[in-house]
Amino acid sequence: MSQPRTDEFKPPPECPVFEPSWEEFRDPFAFINKIRPIAEKTGICKVRPPPGWQPPFACDVDKLHFVPRIQRLNELEAQTRVKLNFLDQIAKFWDLQGCALKIPHVERKILDLYKLNKLVADEGGFDVVCQERLWTKIALQMGFAPGKAVGSHLRGHYEKVLYPYNLFQSGANLLVSLTRFNFSVSLQAVCVKTEPGESGDNKPNLRRRMGSFVAKQEPDPLTTPLVFQVDLVVCLVCGSGGDEERLLLCDGCDDSYHTFCLIPPLPDIPKGDWRCPKCLAQECNKPHEAFGFEQAYRDYSLRAFGQMADAFKSDYFNMPVHMVPTELVEKEFWRLVGAIEEDVTVEYGADIASKDFGSGFPIPNGKFKVSPADEKYLKCGWNLNNLAMMNPSVLTHVTADICGMTLPWLYVGMCFSSFCWHIEDHWSYSINYLHWGEPKTWYGAPGFAAEQLEEVMRKLAPELFESQPDLLHQLVTIMNPNTLMAHGVPIYRTNQCAGEFVITFPRAYHSGFNQGFNFAEAVNFCTVDWMPLGRQCVDHYRMLGRYNVFSHDEMVCNMAAKASTLDVVLASAVHKDMVVMLQEEETQRENVKKMGMVHTTEAKYDHLQDDERQCARCRTTCYLSAVTCPCSPGVLVCLHHVNDLCSCPIGDYTLNLRYTLDELFPMMTAVKQRAELYDEWASLVKETLEAKLEKKKGLPVFRSLLAESESKLFPDNDLLRRLRMVTQDGEKCSSVAQQLLNGKRQTRYRFGSGKSCSQLSVEELSSFVRQLYNLSCSLPQAPMLKELLNRIEDFQQHSEKVLADEAPGVAEIQSLLDVSFDFDVELPELPRLRVRLEQARWLEGAQQASAQPSTLTLETMRKLIDQGVGLEAHPSVEKAMARLQELLTVSEHWEDKASSLLKARPPHSIETLSAAAEKASGIPAYLSNCRLLRDTVRKAREWLQEAEELQVGDCTVMMDSLSDMVLRGQAAPVHFEPLERLESLMVEVQEWRESAARTFLQRDSTLSLLEVLCPRCEVGNMGSPKRKAKKGKESPKSNKKKTPRLNNLSDVEKALSETRDSTSAMATLEELRVREMEAFSNLRTANESKLLPTADCMDLKVCVCQKAPMGAMLQCELCRNAFHSVCVREPSDSCGTQPWLCPLCHRAEKPPLNKAASLLASLRRIGVRLPEGDALHYLVERTVNWQHRAQEIKQYFNLPEVEERPGTPPTLTRWASGSHETVFYTEQRCIPLQGLSHDLEELMVEGLLLQVCLPEVQSLFHVLLDRASSQHANRCPSPRQDKAADCEEHMPFNSGKNPPDAVNGGREATIGSENKAKRHLDGVNAEHRVKEKKHSHKRQKMNKKRPASTSSSPRSDFSQSDDSDEEMAVCPAERCQLPEGDEVDWVQCDGSCNQWFHQVCVGVTAEMAEKEDYICVRCTLNDGHMRK
Repeated sequence: MSQPRTDEFKPPPECPVFEPSWEEFRDPFAFINKIRPIAEKTGICKVRPPPGWQPPFACDVDKLHFVPRIQRLNELEAQTRVKLNFLDQIAKFWDLQGCALKIPHVERKILDLYKLNKLVADEGGFDVVCQERLWTKIALQMGFAPGKAVGSHLRGHYEKVLYPYNLFQSGANLLVSLTRFNFSVSLQAVCVKTEPGESGDNKPNLRRRMGSFVAKQEPDPLTTPLVFQVDLVVCLVCGSGGDEERLLLCDGCDDSYHTFCLIPPLPDIPKGDWRCPKCLAQECNKPHEAFGFEQAYRDYSLRAFGQMADAFKSDYFNMPVHMVPTELVEKEFWRLVGAIEEDVTVEYGADIASKDFGSGFPIPNGKFKVSPADEKYLKCGWNLNNLAMMNPSVLTHVTADICGMTLPWLYVGMCFSSFCWHIEDHWSYSINYLHWGEPKTWYGAPGFAAEQLEEVMRKLAPELFESQPDLLHQLVTIMNPNTLMAHGVPIYRTNQCAGEFVITFPRAYHSGFNQGFNFAEAVNFCTVDWMPLGRQCVDHYRMLGRYNVFSHDEMVCNMAAKASTLDVVLASAVHKDMVVMLQEEETQRENVKKMGMVHTTEAKYDHLQDDERQCARCRTTCYLSAVTCPCSPGVLVCLHHVNDLCSCPIGDYTLNLRYTLDELFPMMTAVKQRAELYDEWASLVKETLEAKLEKKKGLPVFRSLLAESESKLFPDNDLLRRLRMVTQDGEKCSSVAQQLLNGKRQTRYRFGSGKSCSQLSVEELSSFVRQLYNLSCSLPQAPMLKELLNRIEDFQQHSEKVLADEAPGVAEIQSLLDVSFDFDVELPELPRLRVRLEQARWLEGAQQASAQPSTLTLETMRKLIDQGVGLEAHPSVEKAMARLQELLTVSEHWEDKASSLLKARPPHSIETLSAAAEKASGIPAYLSNCRLLRDTVRKAREWLQEAEELQVGDCTVMMDSLSDMVLRGQAAPVHFEPLERLESLMVEVQEWRESAARTFLQRDSTLSLLEVLCPRCEVGNMGSPKRKAKKGKESPKSNKKKTPRLNNLSDVEKALSETRDSTSAMATLEELRVREMEAFSNLRTANESKLLPTADCMDLKVCVCQKAPMGAMLQCELCRNAFHSVCVREPSDSCGTQPWLCPLCHRAEKPPLNKAASLLASLRRIGVRLPEGDALHYLVERTVNWQHRAQEIKQYFNLPEVEERPGTPPTLTRWASGSHETVFYTEQRCIPLQGLSHDLEELMVEGLLLQVCLPEVQSLFHVLLDRASSQHANRCPSPRQDKAADCEEHMPFNSGKNPPDAVNGGREATIGSENKAKRHLDGVNAEHRVKEKKHSHKRQKMNKKRPASTSSSPRSDFSQSDDSDEEMAVCPAERCQLPEGDEVDWVQCDGSCNQWFHQVCVGVTAEMAEKEDYICVRCTLNDGHMRK
C-alpha cells in the first residue's frame, strides 16, 4: 500500500450531526438553544430534518439569471497568494530591467523563490549565508536530499535572480547625491554638429548603446574663437560620458548609467525596456490594488450554469459527476489551492438576493403555487424566509430589511467554487440549507478560537494584512485547515448533503467549497444569548473601521420602547445591554461637555439611512448621539472620534442627541421592571445551581423552582433548560441510586453471563457516585452508594486474590459469586470468577476421577479432556490436562495392545498375556480391555489347573465338564496345550454316541439315545383336569435329602449329569426303573379294563386313530392297549410267535447284549462319563440281573421248555349296546393276566422293556402263554364269590367266551336308568340345568371327602396315621399302587358302592373320569347277578 504524501490533505474531525425528532423539530429556536452547548464547541453543526420533511423547490429555474464570480484557486489561499505576489514583484522588477523572469528548476522541481528568499533572509542575508556556508542547510530546509551539491545551485540562482531584487528593496542601488557640473558656456559659442537634413529637435533617442554628442567650433577664417569639448550624455554615477557602448538610457526618465556603475552591475545590455533605479523604485512602490473576485462576463441561467458545471467536473475527473468520491474532490481542491504552477479557474454564483429572484422555499403570495400538501412549509419555522424574523430572533426589532441577514441569499455552486474564511456580520448566527445538488464541504472553528485563527493567518501571511487590515472581512482569503490545525486552531468539517441544514454559531469562522453543481440558501438570525456578543462586535468594528450592517443601539432602544410586550428573558438581556450602553453613553457625553462642546440638538437618526449617519472616522452607524460641524455639512463623527471631525474649534461643534439621558433611563427602568420578576427567579436558580458542598439544596427545592417557572410562564431558555436538566438528572440519579441500593434488577441469573439492561459497571458506578457528589442538588442516597462502592471494591480485591491463586477452591469461588449477587452492577471479575469456577470444578472432578482409578475409564478421561478444552487456558488446567492426556495416551496404547493380544490369531501363550497384564496393571485407570486381559489370564490359569486336575485325577470325567472345558478353552483367546487332547477326546465321545445311536435307534426315530437307553419316566397320559387334589398336611420333614422329581427326560439327564460317580447314577436309574415298572403296571391295568363289555362300547376310543374297536385288532403285550391291525401292522410284520409291541412300546432296534456290552467297554476305554453311558451301563446291568432273575423264577415255578407250535387262532369278541352290536377279534394272543403271579408278570414286563434282544424273553413269553391256556381249560365255569372281583376284573382278556347276555342286558338297563336320572332335562332351561347338574356332580365326585370307614376291600385294613381321613384314605382296588406326591387323582364309583379309587389303580384316565361314568368291577358283577 502506497504511503500518503507528506503534503497530502488530512480531513479534520467531523462536527456534530443532529437528527431531531418531529417534536424537537417543531420549534427551531428551542432546538438550536438545546444543541448550542454542544455545537458551539465546534463552531458549526449539521442538522438532518426528520424523514419526510421535504419542502418543494419554489425557484423558477428558467427565469433565474445571475453573473457569477471568477475564482482562481491558487489565489484564494493566503500563503499561496503571498508567494504569487512575491513572484509578481520579482517578475515586474526584472521586466522593468528589460529581462524576462524565468523561474529556475532544481532537482526537476520548480524552485520556490519565495521560500528561498525567506530562508536566506532569516539566516541574515546573502553575505552571511555565504560567509558561514549555510547553503547546504538551506537546501535541507527546502526539502532537497543531502549530498547532491544542491546548495551551490541555490546560491547561483539566488545571486542571479533574488540578490538584485533584495538590493533594490534595501535601497542600496539608489544613487547618491551627485555634484552636478555647472557649465557657463555661452550658447552662442556652442556649435552643435548636425548631419545634413537633421534638426536639433529630432536627435536620436539613445536606449542601449549611447554615444556622446561633441560640440566643436568651426574655424572661422576671420576669427578663431576658443573651442570647448563637452559630453552631452554622462553617467549619473561616475559623471563620465566615456565608454559610450556601456551607457544605458532609462526608458522612463532618460537618465543614463554605465552598466558597470549599477549596483549590482549588469553583465550585459538588456534587450527590452530598461528603467533606472529611480524609476524602478517609483514603479515598484506603487500601492497594490485590493484583492477581490472579478465578475464573469457571461450571464447564466440556472440551467446553463448547471450544464457548464457538470461538464467541467466530468472533464476534470474523467468520470461521471455522481461517481467522483467526495474525498477525492476534497484532496484535489486543497492541492490546487496550494499549487503555484497550476492555475484552475472556476465560477461561483454567490450572494444572489432572494428578493430579486425568489427564494428556494415557498412564500405566501409568491409566484410559486403551493399544493395543499405543501402549505405547511409556508409557515414552517425552518423556512429561511421565516426563521430570521421569528419572535425569538432579536433581528425582528431591526426596522430595515437587510439582504443577506434578514432576507436569504442564494448560492449556486460548481465543483471547487469556494467561500473563504469569514464570520457573519455582527457575529450573528447563520443557517444554510442545501436545496439540491452535490454536497457542500464545510470547515469551521469555534467562536472562542476566532482571535487565534486571525493571529495565525496574520503570522503566516503578514504581507496581506499590511495592505488589507480587514482582509478576513472581505471573504477572499482561505487557508488550509491542516495549516491552522498545525498551529493549534481547532478545525472541524462536515459534508452538507441535499436536504440538510448547517448552522454556524456567533463569531465562528467558517469556510468551504462545493463538490459540484448545487443550490443553497442562507440567512442570519440572532438569539437572546447573542446580545452581549453583538455589542462586543460593534466595538470590534469601530476598532477596525468597518461599517455596521445595522445599528445595535437602535435595535436595543426599539426593544426597550416595547418593554411591556417583551419576553422576560429578552427583557432581562435588554436591560443588561442598556446598562452597559447608558454607562458608556453617559461617560462619553460628559467627556464631550468637558471638552467645551455647548451646542446640543435633537436628531432623528432613525429616519436617516445608515450610510448618512456613519462616523467619518470609524464608520460606525450613529444612533444615540453624534457630533457635527457647520463647516462640514453631512459629515458627522461618533463621540469616540470628536477630535477627528475637522480643525474648527470644539465650541463650534454641535452634539446631536436622539434621546436625552432623562429619556433613556425611564426606558431602562421599564425594561428592568419587566425583567426583575424573572431576574429574581433566575438569580435564585443560579445560586441554587452553583451551590457547593453542604450548601447544596435537595430535589424538592429544584422541583419548586421548576413549578414556579411553569406557573409564571417563564421562557424556555438556557437557564430553565439547565434547571430542568439538573432536576431530571437528579431524579434519574436518585432512582438509579435507590435501585442499586435495593438490589433490584431486571434480568439477572445467579450464574448467568447475560448483563442486565439496568446494570452499571464498577467504573460507571464509581463515576455515578462522583456524579452524585458533583450534582448541583443533594441526594440522601449518595453516602449509602459510597458505602456500596466500598463493599464492591472489597469484593474486587478479594476476587483478584482468589483469581491470582493457583488452584482456588470451588466453595471459595462460589461464596464470592453468591456475594456478587447482592451487587446490581456489572463486575468484570464475575466472568473470570465463573471461568475459574468452571476450571475449579473441572479440576476437582479430574482429581476425584484420578483418586478412583477403578472408575476412571477412557470415556471419562476423554470427557474430562473435552471439557478441559472448552475451558479458558490456565496453568493448573494445563497441567491437569497434560497429566490426563498422558494417562489417556498410555491407557489407549495399552487398551489397543490388550485388544490386539486378545484378538490375535493364533492366540498368544498365557505367559505373553500374563506379562502384558502385569505391565498394564500399573496404570491408574479402569481399562476394560486390560481388565478383560487380566480376567482372561486368571480364567486361563483356572482352566489349566482344571485340565491338570483332570489329567491327574482318578475319577472319570463327566461329559458336561469336558464339553464345558473344551468350549471355554476354545472361547478363551489363549493358546492351551491340553486343549487339543480334550478336543480329540470330545471327538471320540461324539463318535461313540453316533455308533450307539446307529446300534439302538430305529431309522427316522424321533427319540434320543438317552431316551431309549434309560428307563422311561413318562408312561401314558397322566395329566387330567379331573383330579382330586391331595390337600392334606405336608409330610413331616425328614433328615434325608429329598430326591428330585424325575418328571421328564431333561430331569433325568440333569440328574445323571449332577451325579458324582456311577454308583449314584445307578441309584438314580434304579429309582427310575421302579417308577417305570409301577407306571407300566398301572397302564396295563387301565388298558386291560378298556375292553370290558360296557353299555357305551361305541364311546370307547382305542388305537392311534382313537376310534372304537372294530375288526382285526392287535393288543400290545407290554402296555395292553388295543390297536386296529390296519393302523399299526406293516406288511412286513408276521403274525408269528413273537410278542407284539405297539409303536409306542417298540422304541429301539434292541441289539444283542454282547453288542451293548462292547459299546460300554469302548466308552470305558475313552474314560469319559456321559448320561448315555450311564444309561447303557445300567441297561447292561439290568439285563444281566433280569437274566439271573428269569433263571431263578423259571426254576422256582418249574416252567417247561418252549416247544414249537402253530400260531394261536384269533379270539372273537362281541359287544352289544342297545340295538347295535360291535364285533372285533384279536389277531395275536396275549398272555392272560388272570391267575398270573405278580412276579411272573413283572418279569415279563421288564423283559419286554429291556432294549436289548434276549432269547429268554421270547422263551418266557411262550411259556406263560401256554400255561395260561392250560389253566383256562381246567377252570370252573362259575367264578367264586370271594374272588369275583379278581376274576371278573380280567374277564374280557383271559376268555374267549362272551359274557352272558343277561349280565350285559342288566348292566345296560342299570346304567341306562341311572344315566337318565342323572341327565334329566327340564323344560326350556334344559341346557342350563345340564351344565349346572354336571358341574355339581363333578364337584361332588371331585371334592367330596371320603369318611374313614371300613371297606370290603382286602386292603382296607391298612394302619392309619395321624393325618386326615383323606390323606390316609385306602384305595379298595386289588392292586393299589399306593401313589405318592403333592396331588393324587381319585375317581368315585357311580355304582352302588360309591367307593373312591385311585385313577391309576383302576386304569381310568383323567379324560375318562371327566367325561364318562365309572362303575367298578364289583358293582358291575353284583348288578349282573342281581339281574339274573
